[in-house]
Amino acid sequence: MSSPRQPQCGKLILPAYPLASSVQKFALLALVAVPLGFVSATELIPTELGTGWRYNMTQEVGKGLRVPDSKMDADGKIRRPVLYRIAGMENVDGKDLLKFEMHRAGVVTNTDLLSVDEHGIICSARINVDGEMIKFSPPQTMIGTPLKRGTSWNFDGQAGEMKVHQHYEVTGEEDVEVPAGEFHAFRIHGEQTSPSPMTIDRWFVTGTGIVKDVTTMLRPNGDLLERISLELMERPKIVDRPEVKSDRAPKKISVDLAKQRFGKPTAIFSSDTAQIYARWQGDHLRKDAKVRAVWIAENIGDDAPPDYKVDEATTVAEGPRSQGAFILSRPDDGWALGDYRAEFYVDDVLVDTVKLKIVK
Repeated sequence: MSSPRQPQCGKLILPAYPLASSVQKFALLALVAVPLGFVSATELIPTELGTGWRYNMTQEVGKGLRVPDSKMDADGKIRRPVLYRIAGMENVDGKDLLKFEMHRAGVVTNTDLLSVDEHGIICSARINVDGEMIKFSPPQTMIGTPLKRGTSWNFDGQAGEMKVHQHYEVTGEEDVEVPAGEFHAFRIHGEQTSPSPMTIDRWFVTGTGIVKDVTTMLRPNGDLLERISLELMERPKIVDRPEVKSDRAPKKISVDLAKQRFGKPTAIFSSDTAQIYARWQGDHLRKDAKVRAVWIAENIGDDAPPDYKVDEATTVAEGPRSQGAFILSRPDDGWALGDYRAEFYVDDVLVDTVKLKIVK
């Protein structure tokens, strides 16, 4: 497309590094699998409808990553309360399953569909925040029995279209202290090797359930991607279902601009800035969602008409929390001074806009 002084506005190109690894593809699955720590249908798990477990959740992400619509504390972590509650029953493929809902900030972020029997806790399916049901083939054992040192189990199967391999083992017993009190707990350690590296450490107490859980997701190079910790705030009891606010659904994507891939966000750039990174972080994206960025010159004087579309680029999200960046490289004679904006679309729907200014 020809344009007045088009080279001055830069070129929107795809990055040379991966936009999303298999780590991000499984991040959401790992998060919702955290609190399922019950062993026996008759002795070790409260199964009355309305039973709820309140947790303090602490979330930590690796360098350069962000959590949409979340504010970090001074130590760089995100803290929030969550409620895991038995909401009722649901029939899946002819089998009645318990519905465990995860409530956070007025949103049901996921619903796990479970059976509890002499074999332990079995997850047959999971419903994500968008209402999509993900089935496990075969059903996934979350907690195996008997609950004693040395008991181990594997999950080798499919979570929807994703192949998963996990190994769990009861490593022993130890004392643990959480806001709900001091407990003597069984410790369960899990290792995931596919589709991405992840470790899971759980502390389970008979008659209570999971009192503490730490799930750590790693990048392929071993660096931290995300760590989610849960600590029980009070013993499980019957609680009312929280109000679910339809307008509080998580944002699909968050965006910002920076001078470096892992640099601080900014909206002011000099005319000699080498590259501008238009970064995006997904949340609850569907698999293969189309992410598109459009680079627009709002007002750059006589170099182009107002709201002139300079360029655009598109990529495909590999999973719900895929992330990446579009790179704009400086033209040979520098950026044209003035006001710009970058529009971000998911599946051709405008979801966010960031503005910037080029100065001398």
